[in-house]
Amino acid sequence: MSKQLISQSREEFREILLTWFKKHKRELPWRGIDDPYQIWVSEIMLQQTQVKKVVGYYERFIDRFPDIYHLAEANLQDVLKVWEGLGYYARARNFHKAARIIVEDFNGVVPNEYKPFRKLPGVGDYTAAAVQSIAYNSTYAAVDGNIKRVLARLFMMETPINDAKSAKLFQQKADELLDLDEPGAFNQAMMELGATVCRPQSPTCLVCPVNTFCQAFQANRQDEFPRRLKKEKIPEHNMVAGVIYKGNEVLIVQRPLDGLLGGLWEFPNGRIAEGETAEQACIRNITESVNLSVTKMKYLTRVRHAFTHFKIVLDVFECNYHSGEVKLNGPIQADWVKLNALQDYPLPRATHKFLDKLIL
Repeated sequence: MSKQLISQSREEFREILLTWFKKHKRELPWRGIDDPYQIWVSEIMLQQTQVKKVVGYYERFIDRFPDIYHLAEANLQDVLKVWEGLGYYARARNFHKAARIIVEDFNGVVPNEYKPFRKLPGVGDYTAAAVQSIAYNSTYAAVDGNIKRVLARLFMMETPINDAKSAKLFQQKADELLDLDEPGAFNQAMMELGATVCRPQSPTCLVCPVNTFCQAFQANRQDEFPRRLKKEKIPEHNMVAGVIYKGNEVLIVQRPLDGLLGGLWEFPNGRIAEGETAEQACIRNITESVNLSVTKMKYLTRVRHAFTHFKIVLDVFECNYHSGEVKLNGPIQADWVKLNALQDYPLPRATHKFLDKLIL
């Protein structure tokens, strides 16, 4: 199907897609609502996270922070605890900051204009377009990974989907297709199509409601799109963590608020240097990060964990406090806590992988 023909048939494309969406859309807790705050929560959580994982987190988050005021008044640690396990914690930290700005500067009302909303912490082009279109029916085309994949196949776009330089081209195509009468529903329909039909692998093209408009399907080349730049091999880092016992308590430290896993609590840890054994590295990292001397080192377990851009192999040791006063180098706070109190702190996923092995 030619680009010219699809250009001439945009109205038909929109009508067919919206009809399909209204009939076949999944029932999700954030659909059919008009609360900009709750829509915003869902869009933040759905960034780089699958719908099936988000549903439970969304419901717990709304239950705990039902409106922008509850979120703004909350302690960041409480927010991170509810977010625990969802990953990409900068989303939660930025959302918390944005909530306070809205309460202070916008009288608790989520801005209904693109530019002021876009300037809030953590709000990018996609989030701004999605929230403004769904909550306020503003005419902004949202472009996420699902929509990029749909567009790449519709137009057989040669531009790699993961090349930052291609963002303007994908946005242009999305703008051209956007239904100006129902922009919010249309954006959701495009996302739904990408998530349930125009999938990364094994797209179900035969049941796609708009397959007659799809150049890749018509050419039987749908598996060739979207194009991607080849990713570099993900590095793997060898790390150690030390669970330090002092009586019936263990020491946990809080990561800086900015950066990876910002604000979460963990056991003192660090990388293994060249030429070190894991045990030597654990003792050194404990000394360097919290200024303590430990004794009776005992190997506990090994866990593996993958982040977006790297992987870790973490060897965990148990040990006893020997001497010294806690002085922090890296972490911003430290607490001695009983093991059963660890559940009150937001902890990284890697830490959860070995908690059940600790001596109770």
